[in-house]
Amino acid sequence: MSGPFADLKARVETDLAQAWQHRGKLAWALTPLAAVFAAVSGARRAAFAAGWLKRVRVGVPVVVVGNVTVGGTGKTPTVIALVEALRAAGYTPGVVSRGYGAKIDRPTPVNADTPARACGDEPLLIARRTGVPVWVSPDRVGAAQALCTAHADVDVIVSDDGLQHYRLARDFELVVFDHRLGGNGFLLPAGPLREPLSRHRDATLVNNPFTRTLPDWPNTFALKLEPGDAWHLANPGLRRPLAQFAQVAGQPPLRLVAAAGIGSPERFFATLRAAGLAPHTLPLPDHYDYASNPFADVAADAILVTEKDAVKLGAWNDARIWVVPVEAALDHRLITLVVEKLRGRPSA
Repeated sequence: MSGPFADLKARVETDLAQAWQHRGKLAWALTPLAAVFAAVSGARRAAFAAGWLKRVRVGVPVVVVGNVTVGGTGKTPTVIALVEALRAAGYTPGVVSRGYGAKIDRPTPVNADTPARACGDEPLLIARRTGVPVWVSPDRVGAAQALCTAHADVDVIVSDDGLQHYRLARDFELVVFDHRLGGNGFLLPAGPLREPLSRHRDATLVNNPFTRTLPDWPNTFALKLEPGDAWHLANPGLRRPLAQFAQVAGQPPLRLVAAAGIGSPERFFATLRAAGLAPHTLPLPDHYDYASNPFADVAADAILVTEKDAVKLGAWNDARIWVVPVEAALDHRLITLVVEKLRGRPSA
């Protein structure tokens, strides 16, 4: 979605995101609706917990990487890092995802050549970065079953998001937050929470480019996202350290723009600033589809974008665009916790 409606949606989301960090007038005014949301979502959770609604096991252990808040928190790089960690531990992982933004009516495999519009940007990025089987469907049970049928060697599934998709039985739940944590602590729409902060989980990751103390929650770890060398969109073999985009004394000013269509664009911009860059910034709506070119009228010598944006720009012929990859560094204690839980296979 692009154009005036996308701009309006982005403004509304920005205003809500700001309101959700404080218990101001708007948040309090929305608490009656939050109470309704709490009753409905709580009843659904209780129905699964009591067995009135059935969870489905798909034959292999399942790890869900999700969040209890609205918006991006860094789940996709976490999934990529976790897949690599599980592979290093001797597992053969596969990934399931919803395929946000794509029209999917049945479980569908994703490979490196699948168009982003057919599978969603995040699943395509995961498939390209990891090379493991990736299947998408709004029904994650169906996606997981189809993946296991097509790939009999897969012995663990990582679900990209899907924490609230209770029908899919899981063996480990990893909840990812960013620096905003739970915001004002209210449930939707008065706050950013899909579920209470007290919700059960096996471990918590806090993706935080800013300095703060980790919350005193059990099994809580810091998530570190480290940027790598930028690669050229039109010529992926061409790479440059980020330092080469910094202003050099005695040389003409470099017109540098950073653009991001992710859940928290500021997190990407903060990463670039931490690397010594000072770009002009262009925040775009999450999952921006690039149906129109937001760079057409941008005066820039170089444009830095995220990998999530890059998977939708493959056919573009704009020599100014450079892609900045990020790597998630997972605490070895978290990896040990996941592996030990999977080997024990207790029910979550």
